[in-house]
Amino acid sequence: MKKLLCLFALLAVNLHVVFAQQWVDSRDRELVITGVNVVPMDEERVLTNQMVLIKDGKIAAIGNKVKHTKNALVIDGKGKYLMPGLAEMHAHVPPIDDLEPMKEVLYLFAANGITTIRGMLGHAKHLELRSMINRGEVNGPTFYTTGPSFNGISVKTAEAGSDMVRKQKEAGYDFLKLHPGLTKETFGAISSTANEVGIPFAGHVSFGVGVWRAIDAGYSSIDHLDGFVEALVPGIDSLTEQQAGLFGMFVGHRADESGVPKLMRALKEKNIWVVPTQSLAERWFLASYDPELFRNDPDSKYMNPKTVDQWIQSKKNLVINPNYNPVNVEKFVALRRKLIKECQQAGVGLLLGCDAPQVFNVPGFSTHHELAYLVNCGLTPYEALRTGTVNVAKYLKLTDSGVVKAGAKADLILLNGNPLTDISSTRKIEGVVLNGKWLSKSERDAGLKKLEK
Repeated sequence: MKKLLCLFALLAVNLHVVFAQQWVDSRDRELVITGVNVVPMDEERVLTNQMVLIKDGKIAAIGNKVKHTKNALVIDGKGKYLMPGLAEMHAHVPPIDDLEPMKEVLYLFAANGITTIRGMLGHAKHLELRSMINRGEVNGPTFYTTGPSFNGISVKTAEAGSDMVRKQKEAGYDFLKLHPGLTKETFGAISSTANEVGIPFAGHVSFGVGVWRAIDAGYSSIDHLDGFVEALVPGIDSLTEQQAGLFGMFVGHRADESGVPKLMRALKEKNIWVVPTQSLAERWFLASYDPELFRNDPDSKYMNPKTVDQWIQSKKNLVINPNYNPVNVEKFVALRRKLIKECQQAGVGLLLGCDAPQVFNVPGFSTHHELAYLVNCGLTPYEALRTGTVNVAKYLKLTDSGVVKAGAKADLILLNGNPLTDISSTRKIEGVVLNGKWLSKSERDAGLKKLEK
């Protein structure tokens, strides 16, 4: 248990580069993007040759010709595509007292067009950071916070769980984060108290709790597909958590897939959202991904070398586990892909998230990998993009987010390619608009250069 919790808390906190980015704020100067192809995300379509006016942090107008002030910053969008900013719904911001490393992780997200994040390992300092972002004192994605982890170590009794819920609600966190190790009793106290005081809970499903009890309790979102595979494995109650493996990876090949429709119906009926974090399974769990290759991955240069070493060692430790069978794990990952596609087809809400920084997942960059993995699961590029745009707006009950339209919040990505025809185009970033502030490609690249390790 302690090793598992430590692994999920493995964050890159040794970031101490001080830099400044030149953001152009639409509150000081209007922004106009001309001749651009707009991907509004209200439906699968492209509006060609549009002018988009951004003013006071909002999209003021969209059309073939839009009036603007003489001193407006005009951005040439010819041949480019403008889409809503993406959300990362299973992000990690360093849970420490120092704000500077947090700001740098925020920049990695923002520079990659991630304009909203949900932090999933909380700390009291995150509340201060959230306020600073909201006041415009820090340039970073809109930040939804979770409190410190509820797990088998932090919650020993039902009374302690209830008390922890009330304290986090009073402190002002947006969500509760659940980790492994909870019992039926402690989970019951946590979930019932959370529902009573009105704070949503999300994250892992403890092995001793199980996905059916989790669904009945009303999770806001279940992340990692945690508990899904185990619920399909006959005789799972006779196995230990160690025998089943993380997310059921050691027993997934034994799953009875005839139970999938029942699982989908329950998720849909209870309005449980799902954050797959499939990139973890594809890179960390599969034997076919050589961990040593990550040293030369372009993303790895933004992580502390010690963190990279830890990630590589975690993969090596996994594959030498006596319960690890490469063929069986391949079947397990294939089942995960099927479950993601089934969620999409059954109308279960999918949310974009990859658990970064986490094993082989670098903040911001890995969100784009996650989109590609979703397409590989059978989603269309449009369906995959919805998980990080309109789906998130619906989940968070936002009416001015997740789409490109007049009146919407100016969180946007300018791309050198059409993401509806090629999902990898989301990585071809020409610029980012974050809450009405423009970051050009040159400034973006300069900021990223300063974060290389």
